[in-house]
Formats: sequence, C-alpha cells, structure tokens
Amino acid sequence: MKIALITLMCVPGLAFAAGSDSSTPKPPTTTQTTQSCTGAQVWDSSKKKCVNPKGTTLDADTLYDAVRELAYANRAQDAQAVLSVMPDQSEGRVLTYWGFTHRKLGNLDLAQTFYDRAIQADPDNLLARSYMGQGHVEAGRMMAAKTQLREIRARGGAGTWPETSLAQAIASGETYNY
Repeated sequence: MKIALITLMCVPGLAFAAGSDSSTPKPPTTTQTTQSCTGAQVWDSSKKKCVNPKGTTLDADTLYDAVRELAYANRAQDAQAVLSVMPDQSEGRVLTYWGFTHRKLGNLDLAQTFYDRAIQADPDNLLARSYMGQGHVEAGRMMAAKTQLREIRARGGAGTWPETSLAQAIASGETYNY
C-alpha cells in the first residue's frame, strides 16, 4: 500500500473516478453536459440539446452521471440542482453527492449530515466514507479521517478508489474535487 500511495503522490494530475471501486484512475466521461450546457442543464441525447433536468424524462442513472460530471467540473451548485430532481432522495449515491457538493461549497456540517445519512442507509458505502474522511482531513480532524480509512478497509475496500484517495488525502493533506 505504501508503494502504491507513494507512486500516486509522485504522478501529478492523477485523477480518480468518483464512485469507482477500482484504484485505477478514470474521471467521469465528459459529455455535452459540461461542454455545451450552462447552469444546471443536462444534455439529453435523444433530443440532442441541453434541457432543464426538472420535468425531463431522463432516468436516474443519466441524472446521476450528470451530477458526477458537474461535480468533477467544479460545478457543485449545478450538481446540486440536478441532485434536487433525483427521484429517490434517500438513495445512497444521492445522499453521498449531497454531502460531497456541500463539502465543496464549504458547508462542512451539512455535508456531514448527508454522509451520516448515506452511511446509515448503507454502512458499506465506501465512497461516502471516503468523502467524509476527506472532509475530516479538510477540517484537520486526522483521527476521524483515519477511522474512516480503517472502516473502508474493514469493509473490503482495500485497493479501491475510496481507500486510495482517502489514504492519499491523509498523507498529503490534499483532497479531491470529485
């Protein structure tokens, strides 16, 4: 693990995909959502245009992909607008990204509330644990971050993106924007 972590720290610009269980770098696919659409609009491939996500026929997975893409592009408020129309607000991935986007907007207490809800719904939500741990790193609570790292490993997450990114954040003090 130390060798992998040192290797990751030495490669500038190395990015990981949010939501990936692999430790292999892979950012979300860039689509017209971030290339052409403005604000909280999402690309609708069937209509071949940007649409307001509220009231569209886009399915939850398409909306979720747009949330990830917008978050990766440092557009947390736009991601939240898309999150707000997700059909199941109690779903773990939705709660996780509510927490993530609030953390990126500086609302650490609210982010923690969403991470807690995501983990309560699914204690094995490794991504929520990683993002929560990164929030602890940002707040200087290293012991709490290390607790989440131990939980990720104990729940079978050794070698996954959530573990690798949190371990790197603990080692470097730098967190991810996605």
